[in-house]
Amino acid sequence: MATPFYPPPAPAPPSGPASKIAVVGEQFCAPYTVDLTVTEKAISLTDGDYVVTDVNGNILFKVKGKFLSLRDRRILLDAAGNPLLSMQQKMISMHRRWQVYKGDSSNSADLLFSVKKSSLLQFKTGLDVFVASNTAESQCDFKVKGSFHERSCLIYLGDSTNVIARMHREYTVKNIVLGKDAFGITIYPNVDYAFVVALIVILDEINEDRHD
Repeated sequence: MATPFYPPPAPAPPSGPASKIAVVGEQFCAPYTVDLTVTEKAISLTDGDYVVTDVNGNILFKVKGKFLSLRDRRILLDAAGNPLLSMQQKMISMHRRWQVYKGDSSNSADLLFSVKKSSLLQFKTGLDVFVASNTAESQCDFKVKGSFHERSCLIYLGDSTNVIARMHREYTVKNIVLGKDAFGITIYPNVDYAFVVALIVILDEINEDRHD
C-alpha cells in the first residue's frame, strides 16, 4: 500500500508586531496585511498629486500640494477630502528634513513625526524617522532602506531587522500611457497604513529632489 502524500504546510503570512504601531491613528491599524497602490500623477489639477487605492480600486487617500507656500508642503486627505496630516520640508535643512503634523496644522504642538536622510551623501535610500516624543533623536524610531534607482524599499522598526512595510514600483501600460508613476505598498498587520503612505510620499519627494 502506497504511503499517502501530504503536501508541506504553506508558510505563514507575516504576523506584524504584537501590539499596534499607531502614529497617525489606531483606526489605520488593520489586523491583517494591507496592500495599497500609490499613484503619482505627472499633471495634477483636481485629483491630487498622489492617489492611494486599495486592492479593489477604492480611493483611501489623496495627497495635494501647496504650491504658493515658501516651503514644500503636502496634505494627506481622506477619501472625503478631510485633511489627516500635513507634510512640510524645513526651509533650511542639510538632511532634507520633513516634519509631519496633525490635520492641516504647522503648529509644533501638533507634530506627529519627522523624517530626515540618514546621511548627507547617499547612493541608496536611507531615511531616519523620529516620532514627536523622541526629542533627543539619539536613536530613530523607524528606518527606511532601499534603492533610489529601483524605487523599492523596506521600512523597519527602529534599527532592528523587523520589517513593518515594503514598497515596490508598479509598471502597467495604463500608467505609462497616462504619465503616472505607481508604487505598490504592503503594510503588515497592526501597522498604521496612513503613516506608511506618508513615508512613501516623503521618500518620493526626496528622491525627486535628488534627481533634480
